Amino acid sequence: QGLAGRSTNEVLQLYAARGGQQKLQRSFLVTQLHRAIKKRLKQDLKSLHSFALELSKEFRRQSKTCLYQVLAAVQGVQLQNEAMQMFQIKAFDLEQSLQEVTERYEKEKQKRKALHNSLVELRGNIRVHCRIRPLLPFDDAAGHSISQDRQRNFSEKVAYAADDETVLVKCSRPGHASINKTFQFERVYNDSESQDAVFADVAPLLTSLLDGYNVCIMAYGQTGSGKTYTMLGPQVEGNFAFAVEDESELGIIPRATQEVFRLISEKPPGTYWVEVSVVEVHNNEIFDLLAKDSYGKVFSIKRDVVTTREGKSDVPLLTHETVENASEFLHLVKKGIQLRVRHPTLVHAHSSRSHLVVTLTITTVVFGDNFGTSWEDEQASQRLNKDVSCTFPQKKRESLSASSSGASSPVQFEATEKIKQVKTRLQLVDLAGSECVGMSGVTGAALRETSFINRSLSALADVLGAIAEQRSHVPYRNSKLTHLLQDSVGGDAKLLVMLCISPGQKYLTESMQSLGFGTRARQVQRGQVKKKNFPMPSKAK
Repeated sequence: QGLAGRSTNEVLQLYAARGGQQKLQRSFLVTQLHRAIKKRLKQDLKSLHSFALELSKEFRRQSKTCLYQVLAAVQGVQLQNEAMQMFQIKAFDLEQSLQEVTERYEKEKQKRKALHNSLVELRGNIRVHCRIRPLLPFDDAAGHSISQDRQRNFSEKVAYAADDETVLVKCSRPGHASINKTFQFERVYNDSESQDAVFADVAPLLTSLLDGYNVCIMAYGQTGSGKTYTMLGPQVEGNFAFAVEDESELGIIPRATQEVFRLISEKPPGTYWVEVSVVEVHNNEIFDLLAKDSYGKVFSIKRDVVTTREGKSDVPLLTHETVENASEFLHLVKKGIQLRVRHPTLVHAHSSRSHLVVTLTITTVVFGDNFGTSWEDEQASQRLNKDVSCTFPQKKRESLSASSSGASSPVQFEATEKIKQVKTRLQLVDLAGSECVGMSGVTGAALRETSFINRSLSALADVLGAIAEQRSHVPYRNSKLTHLLQDSVGGDAKLLVMLCISPGQKYLTESMQSLGFGTRARQVQRGQVKKKNFPMPSKAK
C-alpha cells in the first residue's frame, strides 16, 4: 500500500534503504552478540581461573595432608618393624629359656626316674607299664541288641594318656556327673606310640639278664586289649609272622630275642648257650608245646609243676631246645604258638584261651678255682667234679674240647680246671585275657575256658595281694599259673607287667579292673632282687 503510486526507482531506492537499514541492524545485533559472548567468556574464564586456583590450592593442601599421612605411616611401619624385631628377640630369648627349662626338666625327670628305679630295685617293686591301644573297628557294639544311643556311647573314648606316667579315665553313669580318675605307672603309652617305643623301655632289662638277674615280662589285660600284639606282633591269617617286612611291627618277644643274642655277641668269646622252652597253661593244666613224638613231630603234652627242695618251681621233663641264634629261637617259638589254644569270641576273633610262657635260659660257664663261698646256682653244686660231657650240649662240648690246650677230652679238662655255671632266665608271658561272659558271648567249652582263665588271674591277684600285705602264706598253689610263675612273681626276678587296656566306653569295667590290678602290683615290695654273681677265675699258674 505504501508503494502504491510510486515509481520503480523510488521503490528500488526504498528497498535499498530498507536493506541497508536491516544490514545495519544485523551488524549491530552481531556486534552486541559478540560483545555479550566476549563478556560471558571473560566471566567464564575468570570463574575457571578462580576455580583452577582453588583446585590448585586444594590439591596442594590434600597433597600435604597425604604426604603427612604417608610419613606417619612410614614412621608407624618403622616403629612396628622395630617392635617386631624386639618381639622376635624376646620370642627367641623365651624360646631359648623354654628350651633350657625343658632340658633341665628332662634331666631332672631322668634323675627322678633313675632314683625311682633305684628305689624300685631296693624295694623289689614290680615295674608296671600301661599301653592304651587305639579304637578299632570291632569296638562297636556289633552282636549286641542295644539302642543306637548306647552304641554311640560304647564307641566313645574314655581312657587317655594324660602324660607318659599317668592314665586318665572318664567314668560316667547315666544321671550322674562325670568323674575323672587317674592312675600312675612307671610308663604310659598312648594309642599312637609304636612297638619301638614300647621295646625301648624294655631293653634295659635284657642287659640285666646278662648281668646275672632273672627277668620276667608279663602282658596283662582283657581280651582284645592288645596283649598278644604287644608281646608277639601282628597276626597274618591267624598265625604270627616274625619275619614281617616292616620290622617296626615286631613285638617284645622277637625283639628281646634279637637283643639278647646281640648282647651275647658283644661279650668276649666264651661258653654261653641259650635254651628255649614254650608252655601254655590251659584249663589249669600245663602243656609242653615243644614236646615231640616218636617221629619227631612237635605236639602238645601235659606236664606238671612241682616245688623243689630249694623252694623254687620246676616242670619235670619239660622240653628245652638249645638254639644258637634268634632265627632258631623264633622258629621254635612259632612252632609252639601254632599249638596254642585259640577260640573266636564276640570281643576278639583270635582270642587266646591259654596263658603262654616262653622261657629263654642263658647258661654261662666260668672256668677257674677261685669261685668264693657265695656261689648261687640252681643245680651247680650237684654238678661239680662230675663228667662235664653229660651237661654240655654237643656243640658246646666240641668247642670246649677244641679250645682247651693240654686236655684231650672234656673229662680231662675238668681235671685241670673247675667249672661253674650261672643260669639266668628270661620269661616272656602272654596272659590270656580276662573277659565278661555276657560281653564275649562264649558257650560250652569256651565258657569253661573263660572260667579257668578268670580264676587263674584272680589267683595271680591274690598272690600279689598276699605279698604286698607280707602274709606268712602266699597261695601260689591255688593255680598252676601262679605256681609256674612263683619264682618270677615272688622270687628273685626283675618283673615288668605290661598292662594293656582298651580305650572305649564299652570296656570301661574291664579297663578299670586292669588298672586296679596294675596299681596293686606296684605296691608289692619283695625286697632287693638278688643277682647271680659271676665268679672271677683265677689266673693260670
